[in-house]
Amino acid sequence: MSTETKTGTPAETRHAASPADAAGEVLAAYEAWIERFRALTRRARPRFLGREWHEGQADAAERIDLHGAAVARAVDALAAMRVDGPRARDRYAASTSGRPDAELAETFYNSVMRRVLGIVGVDPGAEFTAAADGLHHGGGADPLHLSFDGALTGATIARLFRATEIAAAFAELDADAEACARAAREQLGEDAERARGVCMLPFLFYRNKAAYLVARVRLDGGMVRPLLIPLVNGPRGVRPDAVLTTPDEVHVVFSFARSYFHADTGRPAAAIEFLRTLMPAKPLHELYISLGHNKHGKTELYRELVRQLSRGDARFERAEGIRGLVMSVFTLTGYPVVFKVIRDQFGASKNMSRDAVKEKYRLVFRMDRVGRLVDAQEFEDLTFPRDRFDPAYLRELLGDAPSAIRDDGRHLTIRHLYTERRLRPLDLHLRETDAETARRAVVEYGNAIKDLACANIFPGDLLLKNFGVSRHGRVIFYDYDELALLTETRFRALPTARNEDDEMSADPWFSVNEGDVFPQEFVPFLVPAGPLRDVFIEAHGDLFTVRWWRDTQERHKAGELPDFYPYPQARRLKLD
Repeated sequence: MSTETKTGTPAETRHAASPADAAGEVLAAYEAWIERFRALTRRARPRFLGREWHEGQADAAERIDLHGAAVARAVDALAAMRVDGPRARDRYAASTSGRPDAELAETFYNSVMRRVLGIVGVDPGAEFTAAADGLHHGGGADPLHLSFDGALTGATIARLFRATEIAAAFAELDADAEACARAAREQLGEDAERARGVCMLPFLFYRNKAAYLVARVRLDGGMVRPLLIPLVNGPRGVRPDAVLTTPDEVHVVFSFARSYFHADTGRPAAAIEFLRTLMPAKPLHELYISLGHNKHGKTELYRELVRQLSRGDARFERAEGIRGLVMSVFTLTGYPVVFKVIRDQFGASKNMSRDAVKEKYRLVFRMDRVGRLVDAQEFEDLTFPRDRFDPAYLRELLGDAPSAIRDDGRHLTIRHLYTERRLRPLDLHLRETDAETARRAVVEYGNAIKDLACANIFPGDLLLKNFGVSRHGRVIFYDYDELALLTETRFRALPTARNEDDEMSADPWFSVNEGDVFPQEFVPFLVPAGPLRDVFIEAHGDLFTVRWWRDTQERHKAGELPDFYPYPQARRLKLD
């Protein structure tokens, strides 16, 4: 009986390939991918200088699609070959040893060979399962960053600006550098007097309408403080918009709820090591993902998961919050990630298919998430130790999604799932926190809905349980099965009742089409009756009007791209 790999080619019809040939095909595909990836990344500079915001968004979407297409081409090239997995891997390792992007090359190889060899779970003999050596050395012996000695003065900041690739485009370089130095000294307080120099990465981080200068202040005693300066390009030229000096502020800029940066690092591991000095608590996989290397981010996430499972007390259990109608969601003790598996049967109110749910996640993956949508990573054929699951949840999971799970008695192999950063569900947060914090969260909830709308996203299901709260207090949406583009949603006013029978009717007495939304009906669903609802209505009463939603739609149709600032208004500079 013939067998097939995931390429669909019968094994006996394929010819044996030398390890060098197989490794060479994968390496050629990788090099073509990384060259195109870097070319699109470098295009961010002229887009920024030319204020070509819509074109920049198109570049970002194109760059996201590159990896999957490159892997598919490599798989097709190997479809007619019988590949010796371990020998091909060793030859590939020899070919990529010493590369500054070796970790990315290894992940690309794994993506190809998992499909070519039909690997389920992990095959240490045919895959790269340990971290690339380059990461342990920061991607090379020589430092990637530039160093400037001296106190934290305007002259020092001016040297940073002049070291960027857009130095000639600054409108008021010296004056603005002085303003940044004043803001930095004010924020750092006594630490400003301990400054002995500044180190900066020699490239900018572009995203949406901004370019970020990423640096750190060296203090005496070996300590460092972050120094992030967002740059914007207005009618007069490039000017700094803010100064950020705390790890928490940098965390928010590099948030898992924002789109990926375009930064031509050349040596990604070295750039990551520098970023970790600014954000020591940031998971490694999120840093890689933030640079657009989401596939390698998934590799690092899996390695982190394996390390977590080495703890004897780590258990998979149902995630906190109301049980979902579309997804079965679980988490691991002490690990800030949730795993989401699409259920075989949806709740009665969910009229959609499995493919439709996956399409919603693809939509979010390629859109600007504006700090309000959790980044979800898609996995196939992940294997987990069966005995690490809470027995009660294991029964629930096997009942929810039997077609997605293979159970051999020792391991569960989940054919398809998503991972997301774990957040505290907003409905639970409001019940367990103090009154003032709850009021702030409710206002943030409205801000999140408005930000999503301004990014052309209508969440669909606006219930509190579908939003979460980050450790920085930001409210973020994470349930995508009813998400839609705002411009494809019909917002309608409720018709006036014709008579008393209409008013008393339990069913709509007027026609309602699929996709119709009535903002007046949001009131009882968004926030429970009481003081918090009053706070919400006072801050965001316009969300209950058709006019607000239609006006926002019109701005999208006119091509307007609003500004989204991943830092507090108070941090924005007041320049002349």
